[in-house]
Amino acid sequence: MNAFTQFMQHLQRANKSPHTQQNYQRDLAALLDFYQGYINPNADKNDKAWSDLTEFNQWQAIHFEVMQAFVNSRMQQGISARTLARQLSTFRSFYDFLIQQNHVTHNPAKSIKAPKQPKPLPKSLDVDLTQQLLEQPLNTWQDIRDQAIFELLYSAGLRVAELASLDLSPGLDGLQSGWVRVLGKGKKMRQAPVGNPAKQAILNWLAIRNEHAHPQETAVFISRTGRRLGIRSIQQHLDQRTLQAGLPTKMSPHRLRHACATHVLESSGDLRAVQEMLGHANISTTQIYTKLDLQHLAKVYDAAHPRAKKRREP
Repeated sequence: MNAFTQFMQHLQRANKSPHTQQNYQRDLAALLDFYQGYINPNADKNDKAWSDLTEFNQWQAIHFEVMQAFVNSRMQQGISARTLARQLSTFRSFYDFLIQQNHVTHNPAKSIKAPKQPKPLPKSLDVDLTQQLLEQPLNTWQDIRDQAIFELLYSAGLRVAELASLDLSPGLDGLQSGWVRVLGKGKKMRQAPVGNPAKQAILNWLAIRNEHAHPQETAVFISRTGRRLGIRSIQQHLDQRTLQAGLPTKMSPHRLRHACATHVLESSGDLRAVQEMLGHANISTTQIYTKLDLQHLAKVYDAAHPRAKKRREP
């Protein structure tokens, strides 16, 4: 009985599902197929023994370099990081079993790192549901503050940390012209556009802010204690607004930021302008904002954002 057959019997004894067993067999067949081509590129792939797992007994010959070449080849073929991670898990388990059975002395997959899986973007919120969230009755001073927060997150596409750290100055120095200045990742300042609904919501909040803020507090958004409002509190208030609006979905500040980017991009098709607006690292580290850049960004924003209206150019 060869090593592969022993391994499959081991999986059966471990009560692995038929689906899992099929995945193991498919992954090992892919590895064997690659190895045969690796050592003999001119071999006949139609040969029965080419990838016959029940006949192959040279697993010791598949060393680290072969395993790394397999991963590199699969990546070039466009195989997903998730699939590669599963295949490497298969190989590690298989070789661990072979070591226990004294078929091999090392596990060539042990030190191979799977490629990082891209973090999935949050699902965007469509325009109608966004409007539903933002157009709720304002009954308390906290409601007025929260309206300014949610409008600004969506209007300017801010990160929640950028909003929480926003100070009256220099943060709102350009508000009348339709801009806020935020400190982004890497402690880089950038200007983000603000549409009229967000601008008015902020002005409504500023009109009553001093009644509730500590005298020395510089934060734009403050809690009931008069001090800077924290990120966790912003999420809690957004949860409350989501329930109030009857939205059939979970909300987060980042989802509002993503909705902003999605809606502008869908309308404008201008990816570069959206990246500038959001302050993505690959733009903010290479692009110095100029008056021309901001004028271009303002034009795209005013034409594309659902809650933007005509504003003065910076």
